[in-house]
Order: sequence, then structure tokens, then C-alpha cells
Amino acid sequence: MPLFSQPLDHRQWLQSKNNLLIYSSLAAATVALAYRRSRHSSSKGLSADLLNSTKRALFKETEPETFKQHKPLFPVVDVVKKVGVNDEFIRQLRAIAKIIFPHYHTKEVFLLILHSVFLVLRTYLSVVVARIDGRIVRDLVSGRGKRFLTGLGYWFAIAIPATYTNSMIRYLQSKLAIGFRTRLTRYVHDLYLDDEKTFYKSINLDGRIQGADQFITTDITKFCDTLASLYSNLAKPLLDTVIFNYQLLQSIGFMGMVGLTVNYMVTARLLRAVTPSFGKLAAIEAKLEGDFRAAHTRLITNAEEIAFYNGGELEHSILNRAYQRLVKHINSIYKIRISYNMFEDFLIKYSWSAFGLILCAIPVFAPDMVGSMANKVTKNMDEDAQVGSRTRGFITNKRLMMSLADAGGRMMYSYKELAELAGYTTRVYSLLSVLHSLKAGEYDGPNEAVRFALTNIRGKIHLGEDGIKFENVPIVTPAPGQDRQGEMLVENLNVHVRAGEHMLITGPNGVGKTAVARVIATLWPTFEGTLSRPEDKNIFYIPQRPYLSLGTLRDQVIYPHTHEDMKKAGRTDDELMKILDVVRLAYIPDREGGWETKKEWKDVFSGGEKQRIGMARLFYHHPKYAVLDECTSAVSADVEGLMYAHAKDMGITLMTISHRPALFKYHQYLLRLTGNHGQWELEQIGTKQQQQSLEKEMQTLETKLQTVEALKSRLGEIDAELSLKL
Repeated sequence: MPLFSQPLDHRQWLQSKNNLLIYSSLAAATVALAYRRSRHSSSKGLSADLLNSTKRALFKETEPETFKQHKPLFPVVDVVKKVGVNDEFIRQLRAIAKIIFPHYHTKEVFLLILHSVFLVLRTYLSVVVARIDGRIVRDLVSGRGKRFLTGLGYWFAIAIPATYTNSMIRYLQSKLAIGFRTRLTRYVHDLYLDDEKTFYKSINLDGRIQGADQFITTDITKFCDTLASLYSNLAKPLLDTVIFNYQLLQSIGFMGMVGLTVNYMVTARLLRAVTPSFGKLAAIEAKLEGDFRAAHTRLITNAEEIAFYNGGELEHSILNRAYQRLVKHINSIYKIRISYNMFEDFLIKYSWSAFGLILCAIPVFAPDMVGSMANKVTKNMDEDAQVGSRTRGFITNKRLMMSLADAGGRMMYSYKELAELAGYTTRVYSLLSVLHSLKAGEYDGPNEAVRFALTNIRGKIHLGEDGIKFENVPIVTPAPGQDRQGEMLVENLNVHVRAGEHMLITGPNGVGKTAVARVIATLWPTFEGTLSRPEDKNIFYIPQRPYLSLGTLRDQVIYPHTHEDMKKAGRTDDELMKILDVVRLAYIPDREGGWETKKEWKDVFSGGEKQRIGMARLFYHHPKYAVLDECTSAVSADVEGLMYAHAKDMGITLMTISHRPALFKYHQYLLRLTGNHGQWELEQIGTKQQQQSLEKEMQTLETKLQTVEALKSRLGEIDAELSLKL
């Protein structure tokens, strides 16, 4: 590439074919500036279109077939033991690449190509700048004022495409990072919040992911940022190395290039030998960051309970310990980096600079080693011209050598970034592999066929049944872990709840009442037997702890529907007001400012109001069956009775978990869990046997009441004896 090999004559410079790319870049910069100026006036209108297009890209759900195709790419492995730049890292990165580059027609591929074009352009412009710099210094030393000023003009002219190129590289790198993050986040959300309730399984039925929020919000972001920057930090130096070596070959000769090659090889081998395992250290740091964040989240979630118990001091110590573990690890990394950075800087900055100066001196002190090219240039020149030529050659070679050293240094530094990327890759891969495993029903448990282990689930679930039917189904508390098995709460439950046959489930605490609801909702697995139940649209669950979502007051009543779902179904706010009137909450819209009001509702409603909102959701969705888990414990008895009566009038078959005897009259069957080795009793409420039992209890109470007068008389005698007035 003999660019600027002749004296700097502006006519010849303008006619050179090698400068076509410069003209093109200047034209591109001008067009881009004009385009952005024309777009600025209409940016407000277009911002809405851009937002809509972003939403379409972000919220387009991943096809189920895609998950099936990707499942073999994500086997669960012990990633902690294999963190590093190795074959396993390459395999994991390839698997994740299938997500961020699903095919060759994506926006990310286009951004990557455009990014590469600007990287090539910046390298080319670096060569041009080096040539102009050498010419300017030569004309300055030779005292050629006119050519010096002309060179300055070219210097400012080349600054336009150069600065634009640098800005575009940073912009495209950021766009690549956000594009990678968007695809990964959308993919993980579709996998995490699917119909199989994988988000619940990952928290309660599996221990391989600790703090999924840390994985999704932080680790994916760091992975995408590091991956996007690593491409720029590797591709550009590699390209610079090739082009600058070609340029230097013409100046320092073949032997100089051999010296450079040996320098690269020795430096790379030395750095690899002394580089710590930054990948594993980064993975451990991410885990400790997640533990510290989870401790704070736990404090926020349970703030009221902790305040009642005056547990602030203990929670303070827990947070301090979590932070101390994190800081201790970070400080250990900093200590490791002291010696590593010293050796790295000495090798790359000072050793390379000295070696570069030696190579730049070759054309001056040993021109015969360069070849005939340098001799032809200088043999017919006078002494002043030779000084100028040597000055130009030295400045040009020095700038090229500095750029080459910078490129080599960035490649060496990139190995550290590559090691850190390996750590983030293991975290993201671990998240994806475990989510794929849970979606397929593969849990963490013993390899042998142990009863009630999560790896030995033999029960069957039939959907579409007009009723809820248990056939020899044990209710078992699942226990995740390689050497653990579940604990049986209820043994071989055989119950059939038909339409209109309301059932009340009662029993002591900890016997498995809520566990029955979890098995029906398929939150817990059916280890044995057969469970038959309606489709999800025909059954509704109200858990013991009320949940209020983010959104408007309307969203609290229609949850999990959205306002759009409500309008599609033809429902109106007047219907919602009637529902609130049934649960005695008709005053809420006026008190809170209307249906569109947005607040932190869990802090606005009282305990009883939260539970009545849950019942309002039941009446809004109007399912055929409802499982109610202590969902009216904070509601007064009169309002509770009205809500149960209204549910029965709507034709909703109730399966209620409660201790309240007042709810017996709203149910036909009673399932009593005894807690005695999983035994249970099923009886019909209102039978002769039960009536006789009630009559006996009434007779016992009447007998006790007859002794009240005698007890009062005895109390008076004691009062007189002790001279007390009670």
C-alpha cells in the first residue's frame, strides 16, 4: 500500500485511487450529518414509532419449537469447576450464540457487519494519519512552509471521517450490547415465565440457581457488554496488526518483521503463564454480589415482620457478613492484579516501546537490512533531503509502531477480558441450562430410583376433568438435592370433588392442607397416582398471602388479566363496581382517586381489604372451581358469609382450606387431615352421625352450665373468707 510515497502534491494526491475510501468516508459523514439534521425536526414523531418497533422486537415470544431445538445445546454441567478460556467455554459461547444470532437476517448481524466496516475504515485512516504526520514533520524540518500548511489542511480534512468513525464504533458497540441483551432477556423471560411455572420451580424445587434476579438483571448485562466490547477490542487490533505489519515491512524489512513476530510470541506466552484465573474469580464475584443483593431484597420484603420482632440488629449483622464476604473477595482480586498489572505494563508498555525504537532505527543505522526500497529513495538526495526523508520515515514508523504496540497491548489485555467473559458466560449458561432442564421436568436429585425423589416422579395428571379427583396420590413435600427425598404429608389421597360438591379441608398446622392446593395447581409434582383436574381457565386459586401487582386499581381487581383483556371480553368498570359492592369495597375507587390510580397497593390496603380484593378477582373471573386457602381469615364473619354465599350462587364449586367452623354450612364435605402418619378422613357435613355428635356436644355444654350457680356460690364463700371483693 504505497500511499503518500511521492512528494505531497495536492493535485496528485487528489487523483490517487487509493484515496477513494477517504472521499467516500467524507461524503458519508456529510450525508449522515445532513440526514441526522433533517431527522431532528421530526424526532418526536419518530420516537413513538421507534418505541413501538422496540416493543415488537422485545415482546415477540419465542416459539416453543425453538426451545425444543435448543434443549440439547444446554446440558447441565458443573460450570464452577470448568471456568476458564477452554473448550467448555467455547462450547457454551456457541450455544448462547444460537440465541443472540438466531439466523443471518437479524439486526444484530447487520450491526456486526457495519461495525466491522467502521473498524476497517478506522485502521485505514490510522495509516493515512501516520503518513500525513510523517510528511508534516518532514516539511517542518526541511523548512517547506507551503507544503507544511497544505499538510495541516489535509490533517484537518482527515479529522472529519476519523472522528465520525470513532463515534460510530462506540455507538455500534453499544447497539450490539443492547441488542444481545434484548434477545437474551426476552429468551430467558419466555423460558422463565412459561406455562410450566418454571419461575416457581427454580425458586422452590431446585437449588442450582441462587438468586435468579441477579442472573437475569446483572449477569446477562455484564455478559453482553463484555462480549460486544471484546469484539471491538479483538477485531480492531487483529486488523491493525495485519495492516501495520504490512506497512512496516516496507520500512524495517523482513528481519524487523521476524523480530516483531518473535516479540508477539514471547509476550503472549509470558502473559498466559502469569495470568490468574480471572474467569473463575469473576463468577465467584457475581455470586457474592447476588447474595448481598438477595439479603437486601429479603429485608425489604419482610420489613414489617422484622420491625415487630425488633430484629434490626440481627439483620444488620447478616447484611454486614454478606458485604464482608463480597469485599474480601474483591480485595483479593485487587491484590492479585497488583503484581499482574505491574508485569503486564512493564512488558507491553516499556519493553515494547524500547523494542519498537530499535526497529525504527533500522532504516537509519542499517539501511541495507531494509532492502533496495530505502536505498533508492535516499541515494540521489542531498544531505538536507536525506535528513528530511529519515525524519519522515522515523516519524511515520514511530506512529505505526505506536499504533501496532497499542494493538498488541489491547490483544494482550483482551485475554484478561476474555477470561472475565468466560466467568460471565458460565453464569448465563448455568441459568439457561437449568431453566431448560426445569421446563423439561428434569430436577436436581438422586440418580437412583428413590421414592419421593424429584428424579423419580411417576404420577399422572389429566387435564379437562369436570371436577377435581385424587386417585392414590400421596401429598409429598419436595426436597431438591442430590441426596434428598421428599417427606410424605398425606398418604394415598382418594378424593373426588364434583361440580356443586363444595369441600372444606381442615386439620392442625403443618399437616399438608396448603400442600393439597399446591399439588392441584401443579406447583408441586404428583409423585404417584393420578390427578384429574379442570383446565387452567376453569379453576382459580386464592393463596393464603394476598398479592397485589404493580398497576392501577383496576389491575388489582382483574389480575392476572390486563385492561386490554378486559375490554376484549366486553367487561366494563360498572361490572367491577358491582363486584366491589359484593365484597364491601365500593368505597375504594372514590377513596383512592378512581380506577386509573397507581399506587404501591400492598401499603395502601389493610389486611382485610387485601383478602377481599382476592375474592373480587374470583367473582370477576367466574371460574367453575375455586381453591381458597385461608383467604378470608382477616375478614369479619358477616362479610365472609356473604362472599361465600355469593360464590355458591354464581355456581362456583369451592374447595376451601380453613379452621373456621362458621364455614361448615357452605360446604357439603369435610376432609380432615389428622397429621398422624399421613392419615386422613372424609365425611359428609350434615349427616345423622355428625348431627348426633353435635347433640352430644350440646348436652355436655348444658351439663356444664348447670354447675355455674354452684360455682358462683363457692366463689362467694371464698371471697368472704379472704375478705376480697371480686
